[in-house]
Formats: sequence, C-alpha cells, structure tokens
Amino acid sequence: MKVTFKIWRQEGPDDIGAIRDYEVDGLTEDMSFLEALDHLNELLVLKNEKVIAYEHDCREGICGQCGVFINGRAHGPNDNMTTCQLHMRSFNDGDAIVVEPWRAASFPVIKDLIVDRSAFDRIIEQGAYITAKTGTAPEANAILIPKEISDNAMDAAACIGCGACVATCKNSSAALFTAAKINHFNRLPQGKAEEHKRVKEMTYQMEIEGFGSCTFTGACEIECPEGISINNIAEMNARYTKSKLLG
Repeated sequence: MKVTFKIWRQEGPDDIGAIRDYEVDGLTEDMSFLEALDHLNELLVLKNEKVIAYEHDCREGICGQCGVFINGRAHGPNDNMTTCQLHMRSFNDGDAIVVEPWRAASFPVIKDLIVDRSAFDRIIEQGAYITAKTGTAPEANAILIPKEISDNAMDAAACIGCGACVATCKNSSAALFTAAKINHFNRLPQGKAEEHKRVKEMTYQMEIEGFGSCTFTGACEIECPEGISINNIAEMNARYTKSKLLG
C-alpha cells in the first residue's frame, strides 16, 4: 500500500509552519494510523531527516493524546474513534492524506502535530475533584444511587480530554469538555458539597483560558470519539444559573 502523507511541519510555537509531502510505500491495511506514522519516521531517520513529532501514549483510545485532523476531520474519517484506533484500511492505495494539528488559539502548537492542551488541566484543577474524605473503600450499597443517575454520570466521565470538541467547534469552545467534567461530579452524591462552587469556578477558568462561546452547532458531539451529548452543555448552563441565584 502506498500513500502520500501531507503533514503539517512546524519547528516551534513561534515558527511559521507549512505542509510537507511524504510518499510512503510498504504500508498494509492492518497497520494502525500511528503505526503508519511510525513507519514514516523510521524512513526519515534513515535519511537523517527530522522525525515528525506527534503525541500518543496508550494507543487504545483511552488517554486522548493522539488527536489530529486527518483530511479535515478530527481523528479521521470514522465516527466515535480516536486516531490511534484508526487503521489504514480506512484509506485506499494511492490516497493523499492531509494530517494537521488541532487548530485553536487556546491550543498553541508546540511542534509539528503536538499542541499544548494544558488549558484543560487548569480547568480540571478548578473543581474536577471532591473534598469528602473517602478513607477505605465503603460497602458498595452504602450510598444508594439510582441507576439512571449513575449511568448519566459515567457517560459524562467517559470524556478523555482529547480536545477534538474544541478543534472542531467554529468558536473553539471547550463547553462540551467542561460540561462533561462538571456533570460527572455534580450528578453524584459525593460531588454535591462543591456543586455550585465547581460550576462557577470551572466555567470561569474556561473563559479566561480564551475558549470561545458555545452556539450549539453540535459539531463537538459529532466529532467526540466518546459520543458525549451536547445535552451536557445545556445541563451545565442550567447548573450555572442555579449556582448564581444561590450565591
């Protein structure tokens, strides 16, 4: 299998980047997309050229580090899939594949396909935790939680913080990410003590990080590899209004 990778190369945050073409042969349909990039980097090493910088860790769709735009779509052509889960069978022999980093002012490019997503970390620091003393693990049925609430909380907790929602949104909004983190805790009894403080401080941090406003286009939901619903944003907005009214 032979393809042409058109990859964004940028030496550093202050440098001017550009798309460079790389013709790569010897690929197979069973290779993951990241394995194809690994193969390309091996070829570049043999040519004494600089390898392409890109993020990855688990390669199992869990850590959220591998996100890039592939042919103009976050994580590639398939729904509910991270870049590391994408395989070359999703492309055809002879294809040209454009690979770019996330595009958002709050996610500045570090190098090539790697962006700085530490803004997410700072949002999490403002409330994505509980202060209740947990001690040893309690008996499973000590706190009764209706299944619907438990399921909804875990659906929000599925967010892996990859940043596809921000990169895809025309406003570069982080509302889906922030809402998922807030609702995960606020829906459960353990998170009730800080629920109003949490929603105010996390949304404030989201604002000062420079993310845009949500206009409910729904692009974030479509491109989220975990399929997290934009209903979470509506719930976050309602919680924010309630927190302001209650002081």
